[in-house]
This record gives sequence, C-alpha cells and structure tokens, in this order.
Amino acid sequence: MAQSIQETLSKGNTFLGIELGSTRIKAVLIGEDFLPLASGTYDWENRLEDGIWTYHLDDLWKGIQTSFQSLYGEVSSRYGVPLTRLGALGISAMMHGYLAFDKKGTLLAPFRTWRNTTTEKAAGILRERFHFNIPQRWSIAHLYQAILDKEDHVKDIAFLTTLAGYVHWKLSGEKVLGIGDASGMFPVDSRTKTFHLGMMNQFNGLALEAGLDLKLQDILPQVLSAGEKAGVLSVEGARLLDPSGNFPAGNFLPGIPLCPPEGDAGTGMIATNSVAERTGTVSAGTSIFAMVVLEKALSDVYPEIDLVTTPSGKPVAMVHCNNCTSDLDAWFRLFNEVLHLFGTQVKKPALYDALYRKALEGEAAGGGLLSYNYYGGEPITTLEQGRPLFVRTPDSSLTLANFMRVILYSTMATLKIGMDILTEKEGIRLDRLLGHGGLFKTKGVGQRLLASALNVPVAVMESAGEGGPWGMALLAAYFVQKGADETLEDFLRNKVFVHAGGEVVEPDAKDQQGFADFMEQYKAGIPIEQAAVEYLQ
Repeated sequence: MAQSIQETLSKGNTFLGIELGSTRIKAVLIGEDFLPLASGTYDWENRLEDGIWTYHLDDLWKGIQTSFQSLYGEVSSRYGVPLTRLGALGISAMMHGYLAFDKKGTLLAPFRTWRNTTTEKAAGILRERFHFNIPQRWSIAHLYQAILDKEDHVKDIAFLTTLAGYVHWKLSGEKVLGIGDASGMFPVDSRTKTFHLGMMNQFNGLALEAGLDLKLQDILPQVLSAGEKAGVLSVEGARLLDPSGNFPAGNFLPGIPLCPPEGDAGTGMIATNSVAERTGTVSAGTSIFAMVVLEKALSDVYPEIDLVTTPSGKPVAMVHCNNCTSDLDAWFRLFNEVLHLFGTQVKKPALYDALYRKALEGEAAGGGLLSYNYYGGEPITTLEQGRPLFVRTPDSSLTLANFMRVILYSTMATLKIGMDILTEKEGIRLDRLLGHGGLFKTKGVGQRLLASALNVPVAVMESAGEGGPWGMALLAAYFVQKGADETLEDFLRNKVFVHAGGEVVEPDAKDQQGFADFMEQYKAGIPIEQAAVEYLQ
C-alpha cells in the first residue's frame, strides 16, 4: 500500500484542495481513490476594525503557507517521498464579501467579509430594482453601498472579487470564479451560466445616476463551471504557496492546472454529495447555512432566501444565518475555566462530547430557557447587530441538561425560520439533508436535534470528515478525471461516493414537538434581543 501511494505521489496523481474558512485555513491532499493522504491547518480569526469585520491579507498568506508546509511535511514523514507534483489544485473560501483592487492590483479598502451587515439600504434598493433577493453580505450590495456612501475608492476599482477569487488570481494570474461562488457576488443566469446581463446593465445605470462610469462587465471575474479550465499555477504562484522553494512547481511548465475557485457553500455540497435535486446540505460552524437544490423556481422573492447555484450551475435556495457556534464555544470556554479552577484538565473534544450528550437528557422544549446566539447582525430576524443573550423566567428549570439543549437549539433556530419558507410556503420536499461542520462532530447529537428541528432526515457521512477542503480537492480531481460528457453529479455518485458510509437520523416526534414549543417562545422573545442591541452599547 505504501509503495502504491509513493508511486501516486511521484507521478503527481494527487489533487490538492485549500479552503479558507472563517476560523481555519486547511489544505487536504487526496489520491486517485479520492481518500485523504495528508492535510495541514492554520487557525485564524476575523477582526472587528472601525466597525468592519475583516481579515488581513498578510494573515491569509501566512495561513496558506503554514497549512501547505504542514501538509508537505506530513507527506514526507508519512510516505518517505517529497511532494513535487500535483494533478491539479483548487482554492475555496468563505463566500461573498468585498475585495476591490485598482489597475495596479492594489487593495483599495480593507476586506469586508460576509459577516458585515452594513449594506441594508443598498441591498433593499437592488432587491426592488432587480426583483431578486440581494442579501446584505453579497459583493454587489457592498459595492453599491460604497457608491451610496460616496466612498472615494470606488472610482478606481478595476477588479472586484471574492476571497477564493483573489487567491486564485494571485496563484495563476487568472481573474475567474466558479459559478457557485460567483452566484454569491451577483445574480447569475441559469441558462447562460454567466452573470445576468440584464441586471448588470440595470446596475450600470444606477452607477451612472451616481456619477460613475462603472461597468460590471469590466470589473467582475469571468464565470466558470465545474470541470472548466481555470489557468495553471505560475512560478510566482508557486512561490506564494511555498516561499521555501521545497515545492518546485514552477519548474514544471506549463504548470499545474487549477480548477475554478469556489465558495465554501459549494464545497460543502460536494463533500456531502448534495448536488442533485431533492438533496441539500447544512454547514454549521461560525455561521450556519442550508443549501437546497431546487426542482423548480420559487414563486416569489424572499429576503430570507438567497438564490445561488451548485458548482455545476444548478439552481439552489440558500438560507444563510450569520451566527451559529460562536456563543456555544464561549460557554464551553467558561465551563473549562471552572474545571481548571478545581485543577481538572479535560481535553476539548471530551468536554464537547460530554456536554453535547448532556443536552439529550434535557426537557424537549428546554425547560423554559431562552438563548440568542447573535454575535453579529442577523438579517433573517432583521437585526443589524447582535448581543449574545441568555434569559429565563424565575420558574424556568435551570439544569445543565436544559441549558445545553437550549444552547444547541439556538444554533439552529434562525435557520428554522428561513427553512420554513421553503418547506411550508413553497412546498419544497427533501429526501434528506447532509450535515457537516463543527456542530456535528459529537456523533448523533447535533444531527438528531437538527432532524427534529427541520422535520427532515439528516445524514452525516463518514467520508466527509475533511469537509470543504476535501470537497475542493474533489473538484480538482473532477477537472482532470472526468469522462467525456460526465456530469459532476455522475462523477460524485458513481466514483467518489459509490461505497460511502454514513448514518441517517430520522426526526423524533418528542423532539419535534419540543423544538416547536421552543421556537414559539424564541420568536416571541426576539424583541428582547432587539432591546439588548439598543441598550447594551
């Protein structure tokens, strides 16, 4: 087996996916059988600077280089051969946001991430003009808000892209973007699989009204679908990836091919084989979002529902909530402090597992406790800012089990509000949802509660353990290994996931009723959260 892997490595029959998530940058290398061979990670965090959630680009490159170097070292130590070739590589990252550059490639404003909720006015105007939902976190909302605010840098914009598009550009020189990620910048036309021309012209008219001769056709990246060529790793790109020069990719011209860069929503769908109709995925980490592949168009425009696409261009309804596990993690850090006070050391996974499982002992409705996990604003509940909040009445049952159940309920409560629009108003039917992300690491807990919350079976696949970066590596493999006329859906179903294992959890009637009772109280208590935002400055 070791010899086979060594041969795979020496021939370059491997595929690399690098994903820049909200708290971690991770690189995953896979072989011809699509199983992970090595990985490397780097932890990073967003910063709140001058009221804007951002990441520094220097931290980005440090993270990419550190994670790649870690992966490179793991390959050498585990298999005894250096990593010198790749079959293909791909970049994915958090979707949306705002990265604007001038003609010289200089960043014109600090990177504005998906987490910012400062574009309500712009999003509202565009939604009305396009008759298409434009969420606040979309790149076009950030651009138009900058126009409305008369920001001086707008006149100098020569290129506007996402985080994945930026990294891909620097590695290859190509200003392109995968259609899934692109659909979170600006609406795409599902027929042409490009940005919607009519809406682009409408936006250009709005810019002209503001005194700007700005054309989206000139500044947005080229849209590509999964399997299309997206450039090669340049000599400069190889040096950015590995400044030490241990990875001599630049010596292998014309270069290692890159597949189209994608967003983390799309790679989550790939990693869970959720790109066909009547399937969907729930990604739960710092944010939580559901991606539901549609069989038919929605009957109306909903501010709570984004219309995006899979990496192959199929229409998807996306319910995105800005807040998920940040508040939960804060409580766990507090519990860990208490343990340290008594001289007890508990490893993080063990602490999470124990407290997650304790939640299953709680009352189905949470004993009258209430929690809002809003670290940031939440457009679905029309909150521009967030205040993490735990509240109860004097006769509530404050037990550890009830507390943990309610803290977990709060991570999925806002998602439930958006999903009800799809299932109840639009009659969307799902065979199952695939879960991935930190919320599902403790086996059977987050999965069980989410199934009952959304009233749909939830599966967690063993093969999706590496998450989004593994999904990105699979897209790189599809670019090289796809057969003639082989669709992405067929490639995943017949080659990657043909023997995939996993466990499906059905909704539990008692938990379903308990969560419904919790949600009734949750919705009624939203004014409490609004008051906290108003009075806690």
